Amino acid sequence: MQQVRLGLIGDKIARSRSPELHRLAGALCGLDVTYDLLIPPERGESFREVFDHCRHDGYRGLNITYPYKEAVVPLLAPLGPDLGPLGACNTVTFGEAAPQGANTDCSGFASAFRNAFPGTPPGIVAMAGTGGVGKAIAFALAALGTRELRLCDTDRAKAEALATALAPVAGAMAIVTTPDIQAAADGADGLINATPLGMDGIGNAIPDSVLAGRSWAFDAVYTPEDTPFVIAARARGLAILSGFELFLFQGVDAFRIFTGHEVDAGELRRLLRGTSRP
Repeated sequence: MQQVRLGLIGDKIARSRSPELHRLAGALCGLDVTYDLLIPPERGESFREVFDHCRHDGYRGLNITYPYKEAVVPLLAPLGPDLGPLGACNTVTFGEAAPQGANTDCSGFASAFRNAFPGTPPGIVAMAGTGGVGKAIAFALAALGTRELRLCDTDRAKAEALATALAPVAGAMAIVTTPDIQAAADGADGLINATPLGMDGIGNAIPDSVLAGRSWAFDAVYTPEDTPFVIAARARGLAILSGFELFLFQGVDAFRIFTGHEVDAGELRRLLRGTSRP
């Protein structure tokens, strides 16, 4: 059985289900996959030291997560024109040449959206949070044909920087920035939480008062899957795209990049649901 060595570099990843996802995907494809959690502070090493260790120690590829998605970019071959402006990477493969980077948060959100809402464009979208995952989702929304994207962040400079980065790929998508989610949500079709609020069931970046009249909602948080935002949105009749679906589809895309094997997302979802932890 072919062996594939993978890993994840990040600071707060002890509860990550990525090892489980990739090992199950490997089993579906007849591959023996190992997947290590690599936490630089716990190893007493810098991110660069951990990255270089993996590059020269037999790893086929890595996932990269907070806070290293932007720090890894200078270590890679140039990102393509579709992702270069994003300036963040969460999937790296090693070979004889320079490491290659991709962002499967971006492609994974697009796949998850199309799977959940086939044939339906996003419309007007208000998104709270413009950090790492928010950036990837914003670029995916441009590719999905979003009519208008309203970027909401208490750090207005961060939202403006994302708007500037999006401009080359935005096409006909209008981009608005505001610190006020109440104003951003007015008349929107979709609502997105791209902040950490809701993790472990605590907090909500999008107040219940803006949910009436909206069509769909997405929460990037998937631990727990039923965040306060998701629970409130579902109760008001919004169609829900969960953070678990982003986790699933970004993993499917990353596994294909790592191994060249296409995994059936439905079967992988079934296996992950069957082994999910409380």
